[in-house]
Amino acid sequence: MRHQRSGKKLGRDSAHRKALYANLAGALIEHGRIKTTVTKAKAVKPIAERMITLGRRGDLHARRQAVAFLRSKDVVHKLFTDVAPRFGDRPGGYSRIIRIGPRPGDAAEMVYLELVDQPLVLKSRLRAEEQVTASEDASEPVAVDEPPAEGTEVEEAETDEPEGDEAEEPVSEGTSDDEPAAEAADEPAADEPEPAADEEPPAAPEASAESPADVEPKS
Repeated sequence: MRHQRSGKKLGRDSAHRKALYANLAGALIEHGRIKTTVTKAKAVKPIAERMITLGRRGDLHARRQAVAFLRSKDVVHKLFTDVAPRFGDRPGGYSRIIRIGPRPGDAAEMVYLELVDQPLVLKSRLRAEEQVTASEDASEPVAVDEPPAEGTEVEEAETDEPEGDEAEEPVSEGTSDDEPAAEAADEPAADEPEPAADEEPPAAPEASAESPADVEPKS
């Protein structure tokens, strides 16, 4: 039985587990936020806070203890010069865990392990979305109606289709536009004068009384 044995094995031996904790704690100190599973985050959170406490002490012995665990002088230098001074007035509670939902594939619960001086993930995401929407609204051009110039006539095309009784009736086969033209052709032209009733038609030329036999040929 595992009485009085705290911590998680995480399916690793002691050396592998210790290296994992050192890498996760170093990444948290270097970047300020890491994404991992909830089990690993709960396991490495107290270790990372213990490293920040060593950085607040700031003496040579604390620095050597941090180097012995983190195994990176660059990370230890940032811890003692940048991260630890930001928490000088805070007596613990340097990190927080924010759940972000299951991971695709194995549905493992994923979290953000971040330092408390970092902006919250949800608030920063909402602010980013608001900024994106605001920029999109600002980029859209606003239509401004300009008055027409003097001396120019604005003609509006009538595009509304007639509705109801105003709709045009279909033209039947019997009626067409050619009928008025035919009727106009039958009517007499107004410019031509009509012959008077009293006038007699001109007489035909009278034939000569002499027959061709009576006419003597000229010599």
